[in-house]
Amino acid sequence: MYIKLSLIIPVYNRPEEIRELLESLLEQDFMGKYEVVIIEDGSSVDAKEVISRFENNLGISYYFKSNTGPGDSRNYGMQRAKGNYFIILDSDCILPPTYLSEVNRELNSNFVDCFGGPDAADASFTTIQKAINYVMTSFWTTGGIRGGKKAVGKFQPRSFNMGISQEAFEKTGGFGQIHPGEDPDLTFRIWKAGFDTRLFPKAYVYHKRRVDWNKFYIQVNKFGMVRPILTKWHPDTNRLTYWFPTLFILGLIISLGLFLYGIYWPILAYVIYFLLLFLDSLFKNRSLTVAFLSLFAALVQFTGYGYGFLKSTFLVNFSKKKPEVLFPKLFFKKA
Repeated sequence: MYIKLSLIIPVYNRPEEIRELLESLLEQDFMGKYEVVIIEDGSSVDAKEVISRFENNLGISYYFKSNTGPGDSRNYGMQRAKGNYFIILDSDCILPPTYLSEVNRELNSNFVDCFGGPDAADASFTTIQKAINYVMTSFWTTGGIRGGKKAVGKFQPRSFNMGISQEAFEKTGGFGQIHPGEDPDLTFRIWKAGFDTRLFPKAYVYHKRRVDWNKFYIQVNKFGMVRPILTKWHPDTNRLTYWFPTLFILGLIISLGLFLYGIYWPILAYVIYFLLLFLDSLFKNRSLTVAFLSLFAALVQFTGYGYGFLKSTFLVNFSKKKPEVLFPKLFFKKA
């Protein structure tokens, strides 16, 4: 099978981010041809002028459309792409020079209709970005579902760094209107359609999450709210591990209460866990500051996700209203 790559990149009010991504494309060691499809999702600050600087060096197709969310924008781009294999990237990603070569090598050596790659922290990232990147990718916090080699269960690609064949896209209809959560929803439908997914461990990106602690809490809180909705849509994907952040925080609160009454062993278990987390982050990031911030990031992650998951589980299972009515902010409307 001859593979022609199309890079699908939605962008929303982030011209400087798309500039960094396009600059990294100029540094690729991949010698084959590919196209870049950029979809401006109704931005009030568009990237047209920035993109025009790269048009002579990269095969760019640029589209401006009304704001319908990242999932629908990716579908819009894939419907108009000229390739037969789509690489979906977030605008806040930077690609290492070997990225496209690694994707091409993996697809030609052992083709798969859907792949995902890891995200990593570049040396230029802030300490907060590095700490957040660590807890979002660590086996000790997420089970490695976002690109770890030791991921728990079948690998689920994430849309910041994801590939899908034209055939799989056409059979599944692409992304739905939920956000976040549009990527696991698509993955589950890809599996049901008979396609496989696989991790490309060396096809990593530098995912430059531009978030502060408050934005990070809001993000993971939404992740927690989305999970029960996905479970309701895809009951066979339900896992006890989804309860881990909620039970972790409840257990921590109970352990602190028991500590006040002289019962120390429960809190000791948490101390050991955080010590392991600290040492693992220290080993991977080579920074005491990032290691300490990783502990706080983990607490923010578990608290935000755990509360969102608990709230959504109760409402989704005991309310007669549809998720779109219960959580309107998690859904985009089609144009």
